[in-house]
Amino acid sequence: MSTQFTDSDTENPSNEHSSEEPTEEPTEEPMTSSAYARLLATSSLEELEEKPWEVKLALLQHHLELARIFVGELLEEEVEEKAGQRYSHDDSRFSRWGKNPGSVRIGEEKVRVAVPRMMDTETGKTCSPERYAEMKDLPPMSGKMQEAILLGLSQNDYERVASSFVGGFGLSQSAVSERFIERSAKALEEFESRSLEDLDLVALIMDAKHVAGKQMVVALGVTAGGKKIPLSFAEASTEHHEPVKSLLRELIDRGLSYDQGLLFVTDGARGLHKAIREIFSDYALIQRCQWHKRENIVGYLPKSDRKKWRRKLRRAYQKPTYEEAKAALEKLHAELQEINRSAARSLQEGLEETLTLHRLGVFEEVGRSLKTTNAIENLNSLVEDYIGNVKRWHHSEQRARWFALGLLEAEQRMNRIAGHEDLPKLRNALQRELDLEENSEKEPLSE
Repeated sequence: MSTQFTDSDTENPSNEHSSEEPTEEPTEEPMTSSAYARLLATSSLEELEEKPWEVKLALLQHHLELARIFVGELLEEEVEEKAGQRYSHDDSRFSRWGKNPGSVRIGEEKVRVAVPRMMDTETGKTCSPERYAEMKDLPPMSGKMQEAILLGLSQNDYERVASSFVGGFGLSQSAVSERFIERSAKALEEFESRSLEDLDLVALIMDAKHVAGKQMVVALGVTAGGKKIPLSFAEASTEHHEPVKSLLRELIDRGLSYDQGLLFVTDGARGLHKAIREIFSDYALIQRCQWHKRENIVGYLPKSDRKKWRRKLRRAYQKPTYEEAKAALEKLHAELQEINRSAARSLQEGLEETLTLHRLGVFEEVGRSLKTTNAIENLNSLVEDYIGNVKRWHHSEQRARWFALGLLEAEQRMNRIAGHEDLPKLRNALQRELDLEENSEKEPLSE
């Protein structure tokens, strides 16, 4: 009969003869904030298979969360064999007795794991699974082992992957894959339903990102303290206002506060503009992205002239006051009328909304961060780092799950906006412009 592996070999051994009741099993430790670890914690193995080889290799070499999950499954499998499933009351020799923190070493990396404990009813001693002893010092991840793991991922051969990781114990697809899918679905649900009531928002930046040929409209909130928080997204076109209206209503239903006024920064898409006007009416102002406006204008000009006109438009928009900026832009409009009437019309269209921060008198304070949609472009770039290597997109639910996870990952890496200390000035200016002083009796938003 093989020797049982006792708790003295785990990192927090319990008294073998303890008469205490079993401790409640702890909840799983939160995943690290890295994109690789989040990917492993929330993706199915089928989705990992879609990643290119270099991404898989990085996942396996530098973020050993996959090994932790495999080890956990193997330990749980042995416990089930000896003590039965959780909450079962059979006549087996062993009973579950909580967990201890432990670790296994894979090459030079130490991977923390939760080690199940069992009570041997014949000896009155607690022990850990025998497999834990055998996995305490797994061999370094050799080149052949890496190749075997990657080959298994590429062929959906989960037995090969598990076997390569833990020295031939074997593991079926269902236990791991179902856990991954369950976690990603839960993450999406939590993202889409988390309350916004406690967020003191002063601005929303809205733009779209293409995922697998579909457009995702994203809403990024900016708090009064300058923190950027992804709020929601919808698979919709920015040129159609009804889906955007549904997105905005959802934000209100989740507790979005608007009574102190909001600044919306957008690229000028008609659907976004119309939806914001219809939903928030007198509670919002729109700052149209100056970068998008500039690019729209120079798009009508010969390539040889574009650099010069970008510079001219940039200088005009950088004027510190509304009066100076407006005068400089009107001068450029007159000049464009002689060169290209379409470019001149593009400059004139929506011009006032490109000068909203100037008109509010806070351009110098917060214009660096809120004169364009750059903040959400940066968010989209972070999301792209997370989901960009998926080769096959199967359905809308898959896009939504991955996009939500990408936004949650990006949120961990976002800094406060430049000029955040002056955001109270923006709020005061919004309230004056929108007539939202404390004693104002403005009508609430209509349903």
